[in-house]
Formats: sequence, structure tokens, C-alpha cells
Amino acid sequence: MGKVRGRRVRVGDLAVVVGAGRSGLAAARLLLREGANVRLLDRNSESLKTEPVVALRGQGVELIGGEHRPEHFSGAGFVVPSPGMPVAALGAYLNVEPPEIVGEMELAWRYLADEPVLAVTGTSGKTTTVSLAAAMLKAQGRTVFLGGNIGTPLSEYVLSASKVDVVAVEISSFQLQACSTFCPDVGVLLNISPNHQDYHKDMREYSEAKFRLFRCQGKDDLAVFGSSMKAMAARFELMARQVYAETTDRFAHSGLLGAHNRANQEAAWLACRYLGVSEASAARAVANFAPLPHRLEIVQENNGVLYVNDSKCTTVDSLRVALEAFDRPVRLLCGGKFKGGDLAALRELVGRRVAEVALFGASRELFESVWQNTVPLCWHATLQPAVRSLASRAERGDVVLLSPATSSFDLYSGYVERGNDFKRLVEGLS
Repeated sequence: MGKVRGRRVRVGDLAVVVGAGRSGLAAARLLLREGANVRLLDRNSESLKTEPVVALRGQGVELIGGEHRPEHFSGAGFVVPSPGMPVAALGAYLNVEPPEIVGEMELAWRYLADEPVLAVTGTSGKTTTVSLAAAMLKAQGRTVFLGGNIGTPLSEYVLSASKVDVVAVEISSFQLQACSTFCPDVGVLLNISPNHQDYHKDMREYSEAKFRLFRCQGKDDLAVFGSSMKAMAARFELMARQVYAETTDRFAHSGLLGAHNRANQEAAWLACRYLGVSEASAARAVANFAPLPHRLEIVQENNGVLYVNDSKCTTVDSLRVALEAFDRPVRLLCGGKFKGGDLAALRELVGRRVAEVALFGASRELFESVWQNTVPLCWHATLQPAVRSLASRAERGDVVLLSPATSSFDLYSGYVERGNDFKRLVEGLS
């Protein structure tokens, strides 16, 4: 018997898509295919002038730029919000008979056939873990769609009319809040730590969003958790079979740094074992798996000094994981738009592992107020002088580590641009 899915769009239904990003455009195209009348909203009117959006207008999509108003949602049967728009924020625009709020992931899920779905979430490690899982499945000879929050919207897969053996997706708390019937055959929740406090009302809301991954699972499904999740998982009445990923040395040949990645490898293996992957295939995938860009990515080694790009580190907990990955002195680059977390909780680890910290960009006062008596600190307005400062004092055997513990939006368009800038600066040192 197949899984229960929410209702599909009927021909002539009005569907409002909020946000002209990649997932919003994919959702709009899927809704068009199903015969809906589609209205696309974006606060940034310039976003509605791009070629893909103009093409949608030619297919009958109504485009509305500027601030949202209640009349933009009037008569809608479905609203598909951008992943970056809190579901609660929609309440200001909806009438007494609100439409169904359906995230792009939930929408696409309703149009899948019977492909098994493996979904990974967590505060940190989810991109590496879902990518490892896809590699293990491929090593077993399975065809895989890899997407979701990692890049390619699930709606694009549905629209492609291709068929794979397994759908593997990364899914965020934002996306999960707009899911009602999404039900993976295998759900993986690696960890939960303070994050997105500028989006979620509190940690309870954030945690509950993560656990929505399992709310529709039955006894024939599998829930994989990181070992730190045992107490929290016990508070939820989960129907699925539960297993926990410990940090093991199961896979001896791996290019991934740190104990946290050994746990990520184990979580991927437990998920894939349920889908028929042998340990030998998993080991082969791990041995051939290259670290993902901007995630403890080794840039190069100059005169015995290792330069590592961990620009994807946007939380305090991710910084802890990064520091624990090294047994050599760390010269640390931190700074950017702070998203929340307890810097004081890292004081002992920073004092033990870090030789000095070069701050750059925003949040200087937050780091200095907590760490100033723990480790030598300096501050620079941008990344370039901060890198040069650490490089000038680094000694053989040190690690110069970009692991900012913040988002990048003070100086960059995203963590990718920040990481690429770091790599460019490091390459210019040699």
C-alpha cells in the first residue's frame, strides 16, 4: 500500500507562489503543468524581470512585485511560500478561510510515484551526509536524484519525467514547517543546536520543525538519529523503527576530517543499509568521497601550515565541531552576521585548541566580550587583512582555519562567496 499524500491541485485552482527563487520557479512550473492558475509574488520587483520569470509570464503566470497584501492571496486554494518565509508570517495576509500552505518539497512529494525517499536534516552535517548516502547508493548500482535544500528542487525532478531508484534530499527546518504529508522511507536527523533564531520563535519551534520529518512515518519506515538525539527523540511518539549513529571507525579509508564526519558516515550507512546497500559498497563510496567545498575543505599547505576552508560553518555548534577535528594548533578566522548561540560555552575549547583569533567583519563585540581573556584577538574590517595577519604569524604544524560561526551577509552574498574569497587569498600567499 502506498503512502498517504495530500491532495493535488485541481485544474483551475488558484495557487500563489511566494518568492521567485529557484524553488519558487520550479513550484510554479509544476503547478502550471497541473492546470492551476498561478500567481507569483516577490517583494523584490527586479527578481520578476529575469528571463525564467518572464518566460513564466508568457505561459500565463501572473506576476506581482512589491510588498505583499491580503488581496494578493484572495481566492487562493494553495500558497507555496519561499523556504525563507516563516509560515507564521503568512497569517497577516490570509483571510478567515485560509488556503492550504504547501512548501515546494511537500508539493513535489505529492507528485512522486513510488520512488523510495531518503531525507536528511539537522543543524549541521546534513549536506555531507545526504551526499555520502547518494554516493553509497550509486556504489551499489542504484540511480539517484540528489537535491532539495542541497540545490536542485524536488519539483525539478518531478517535472523532468525521469525515474530513479532512490530520491535523496536534504531538507531544512524552513521546508519542514510547510510539510504536512511528506513521509520519507528513511528520515535522518543528525543533531539539533541553536540556529536560525532570527527565523524561529524559539528552540522549541525549531526542534519541532525538525521532528516533522518523522510525523507521517509508519512502522515500516526508518528513523536514523545522531547519538546526541536519544533523549529528545524519546519525547516524541515516533512510529518508525529507530536507530542511532555512533562515531565509529567502520570506514578506515576516508578523506573526511573529524569525529563528526565519522558519525555522518555511520548515519549515511545506516540509512542506506535499509535500502539494500552492502557495507562493501558503502566503504567503496566513502573511500572515493571528496570533502565538499567549504566544509573543512583543505585548500593547501604552505611551509607546513595547513589552510582549511570551513565557510559553511555558520553556527557556534559547527565551530565546536571544526575545532575538535584538529589535533594541531589552530589560528582561527571568525566573524560575520551572528545567528545566535553560546560563544561562552566554547571558551574552554578555544583556550585549549586555538593559538589566536583574527576577527573580521561584523559581530566583533560579541566575540571580544566573551573570548578576550581566553585567547589573543585582533580585528580587521575585511577577510583579506585577517588572513594575512594569521599567515604572517603561523608556524609549521599550525592550521589557519576559516570557520566563522556566522552567516556571511555582512560582507558577502553567501558562504560560497566567502569561502571562494578565502581560497583566492590563500592561493595568493604562495
